[in-house]
Amino acid sequence: MKLLHLDSSILAANSVSRQLTAVVADTLRQRHANVETSYRDLAGQPIAHLSGEIIGANFTAEADWTATQRSEAALSNELIEEFLAADVVVIGAPMYNFSIPSQLKAWVDRVAASGRTFKYTENGPVGLAGGKKVIVVSSRGGVYSTEQGQLMDFQEDYLKTVMGFLGVNDVAFVRAEAVNMGEDKRATAIHAAKDAIAKLAL
Repeated sequence: MKLLHLDSSILAANSVSRQLTAVVADTLRQRHANVETSYRDLAGQPIAHLSGEIIGANFTAEADWTATQRSEAALSNELIEEFLAADVVVIGAPMYNFSIPSQLKAWVDRVAASGRTFKYTENGPVGLAGGKKVIVVSSRGGVYSTEQGQLMDFQEDYLKTVMGFLGVNDVAFVRAEAVNMGEDKRATAIHAAKDAIAKLAL
């Protein structure tokens, strides 16, 4: 089994999502022999956001690429190959301002690549990255699972939509809510999330 483990929280040791993605990864290793893990800390070693220069490589002869275009094209290819090769992808996705961290969005923008992870056809787009399981660890300072809260949630639906666009329909969410609403609620949320991880089909 090949595991791709991604963290995107900027909170380092104080991060709930990092704590829980580690539990998911450890659980996978306990349940399966020979788990090959690729790990990326998208906050600690951020991927450059797409720029005019980076995307311009798609419209420029390779012989005319700048040094930045060469290095960023190599990185994009590495990220895509890593994603395609994974059997399981574990994504730490804290909610920042009702959505995902920009560091995680930068990763999404690299792996969502026409002709590699999806393609356009006469009948619309078709995902090319199916056959894998994605586990999203979603941490939230408040509560967004209520009917009112869901109106402000652009985090989980976005990731589910993106993965579906890429052909990944097996997406599971582990949610820790109210982690900034007092120590008791934080502890309760983490405990509940760990219970949910233990019950996952991994």
